[in-house]
Amino acid sequence: MIVVIGSGVAGLCAALAAAGDKRLGGEGLSGTGYAGMIRPDDRAADDVLLVCKDDLMESNTFHAQGGVASAIFGDDAPALHAADTMAAGHGLCDRAAVDVLTDEGARRVRELIAAGWHVDRDSEGNVLRGLEAAHCRSRVVHAGGDATGKVLELDICAMARSNPRITVLEHAFLDDLLIRDGRIAGVRLLTCDGEGDAEARIIGTNRVILATGGAGELYPYTTNPAVATADGLAAALRAGAQVADLEFYQFHPTAMAVGEHFLVSEAVRGEGAVLLDEHGHRFMTDIDPQAELAPRDVVARANFRVMQAQGGKPVMLDMSPMVKRHSDLASFLRRRFPTIDAYTRSLGFDWSKEPIPVAPAAHYWMGGIRTDLFARSSIPGLYAAGKCARTGVQGANRLASNSLLEGMVYGYRAGLAAVRDEDDTVWRPQDLINSEIVGLPVAQRPMMLRMPVVQASPDAPGRHHPWNRERIEHEMWRHVGVIRDGDGLDEAANHLSDALAMANDGAACAAMTRNNAERITMLENRNLLTAGYVATIAARNRCESRGAHTRQDYPKRNPTIAHSIAYQLA
Repeated sequence: MIVVIGSGVAGLCAALAAAGDKRLGGEGLSGTGYAGMIRPDDRAADDVLLVCKDDLMESNTFHAQGGVASAIFGDDAPALHAADTMAAGHGLCDRAAVDVLTDEGARRVRELIAAGWHVDRDSEGNVLRGLEAAHCRSRVVHAGGDATGKVLELDICAMARSNPRITVLEHAFLDDLLIRDGRIAGVRLLTCDGEGDAEARIIGTNRVILATGGAGELYPYTTNPAVATADGLAAALRAGAQVADLEFYQFHPTAMAVGEHFLVSEAVRGEGAVLLDEHGHRFMTDIDPQAELAPRDVVARANFRVMQAQGGKPVMLDMSPMVKRHSDLASFLRRRFPTIDAYTRSLGFDWSKEPIPVAPAAHYWMGGIRTDLFARSSIPGLYAAGKCARTGVQGANRLASNSLLEGMVYGYRAGLAAVRDEDDTVWRPQDLINSEIVGLPVAQRPMMLRMPVVQASPDAPGRHHPWNRERIEHEMWRHVGVIRDGDGLDEAANHLSDALAMANDGAACAAMTRNNAERITMLENRNLLTAGYVATIAARNRCESRGAHTRQDYPKRNPTIAHSIAYQLA
């Protein structure tokens, strides 16, 4: 049996592939030779346990708005999509991984549409598409207007539920991975009994696919759901897996600055909305030739700096330029962006007549568990896909609407590899360029980081009182946020090291806490501290500004470190 942890698009596609579902994969893998890494069995399959932290459909995917970028239209091609992806990644994308993404992405999108994914269409039945930042073509397929992820999640969940080889286990928390003789031996889960108490459950397996999503809860301002607490990434780190690119965290430029930091999709700017400062000046035309459609890191930094200059007041997103193409703007916004329209109006805004306040918010982590082209990690039997994985596709900055596509492509590949790999199969990661940073090893030999331990005596005050969520978020936002500097990163690394040591030391206390909700909160905070600590070290070691990583003390890109560095906890 194969265990898949996570029920977003990556986990669902992994489960379908491992279960031999014939609705995916009919168009085959990429024709560029990468398929040779797997034995050409005819639709091998296994039983799958799909483990969900919350309800089956609660995931990052469910909350995704904008769409899925794919070269399925006549005026487009995977090579053009690949070029845009490479440009957005600021020199750190793995070209082989990007070629797989764009070629197979088009295949998976066509298959899912054929299988019943309810994408938006015009009156003649043609698939609609939108334009988003840094794309040279309108290639973003959407569904439900601005509810693409929700529709996609509903439709693929239906596929998974109809497959008899897939068993769904909801409300089960990944406590840790079990390792024996250096390879995966199973997972330890926490479930809740009828009294609200935690129950430990051990599941033995030699194949685990992590598709646990991101870590938006590291920050106080995030577009991610509450379940995004780095659970899979942290468990993989504790197990000894390599990670990479954790210094690159993409902050979405336009989340609502009031309410629940609700995401205002980039597609809104793609339709013509503009950003204004407190004086009504459109500032993005002064910063980048692409203005509001510049890469997300550029727009997010611009918004952040304008907000700093105006005392923290949010910038404003103005829809009025859309009137040139849509005379009845209110009707257009209701039809094209029904979810955003309903939310903004619930806050008292009529965004067809007035600008709305927006600000950057944590959105997408480019880094994660380092994998090869079939989602294999450095631990035999452990695979990773989606937001928790570092496939090499995103580089230093994700191209808009590539994340759901990455989940489809590499989730599917993870499922294929998990069911077809022999026990002695080893991962085959793409080579990383040697490090030019003094004191760091070549990237093929990861930089080993010590797992922090408590230095104080066993009876020291506060020994078993780890940080709460608010303190973690404050530390990360202050020092490892949109713009960073060396002194702040040094301070954060020291603070997070101490906090992680306390959290690890207090894990025994968490195990003795009977209430399931309290126990999970303690373990989630430990996971966030684990991921945040390694990310801060990675940001401190990258002495340059590149993509989603910006340092005030190193404001330019450094061509001598145009590479990724792998890290591993010892």
